[in-house]
This record gives sequence, structure tokens and C-alpha cells, in this order.
Amino acid sequence: MLEAGVKAPEFALKDKDGKEVKLSDFLGKKVVVYFYPKDNTPGCTKEACAFAGAYSQFEALDVPVIGISKDGEASHKRFAEKYSLPFILLSDPELQAIQAYDVWKEKKLYGKVSMGVVRSTYIIDENGNIEKVYPKVKPDTNAGEILAYLKGEE
Repeated sequence: MLEAGVKAPEFALKDKDGKEVKLSDFLGKKVVVYFYPKDNTPGCTKEACAFAGAYSQFEALDVPVIGISKDGEASHKRFAEKYSLPFILLSDPELQAIQAYDVWKEKKLYGKVSMGVVRSTYIIDENGNIEKVYPKVKPDTNAGEILAYLKGEE
């Protein structure tokens, strides 16, 4: 995992509508970047819905939320529409950002070893540096933990 205090790796990825979004588009404000394994799976849906439920609070703090997975744009579009997700979902099929943020790891499930995205969240500061790292987050509490931190309650 990358550590707090280092420059956040730049990325340029497509959103659910095929529009390119760059991390540098958000310079001047904090941004939450969360990585998740796959659209429409139970844990990822729970996490996305928690961010959606808290989205007005992120907006009030002027902190954009970006979710990144290796799913394609069409998958993101269906996922966002199905669950009314108001934040940005970026498609990273080439693992550009996923590998740059060091969240592509060996995972074990039922004794089977495979490579995949480890659910992780980064808070990037106004200058494009990593301010806070949340490795191996829990889908149902991640959004709340980040809000607490951003509000100075952590």
C-alpha cells in the first residue's frame, strides 16, 4: 500500500459514460478514491450503497467520491443505475490505477489463491498528496469511517 504523505499517482480513466476523468481534475480539494473488486457483488454493493447514502454529507464537505474497479464502463453504468449511485465510478480494465495504488494483491478464498483488488480507500489532499490510507476496509463501515475522519471526529 502507498503511505500517507506521498504524491498520489495520477490516473486518467473513463467513467460510466465514457468520459475521461483525471485525478488532477480535483486539485484544490480533497477527494476520496476507493478501490473495490467487482460491480454487483454483495460486499461491493453494500460499500457503494453506503457511500451513496452518505453522499450528501460528502457533498456538504465539498469532497468528491470516486470508486474504481476493473469492470468496464457498461458494467459501471448498470451498477450506478441499479443502485442510484451519485458519485463517479471509473473503469480500470488495464489495472493502471489499481496497480499504481498497490491494491492488486494475492487473495485467498476457500484455499484458492488468485490475484484481485483488495478493498482499500485513499483520501487525497488538495495538493494531490495521499493524506490518509484505509487498507482492507469493511464494506459497511468504510463510508462512515471516512466521513468521521473528514469531519475531524476520528
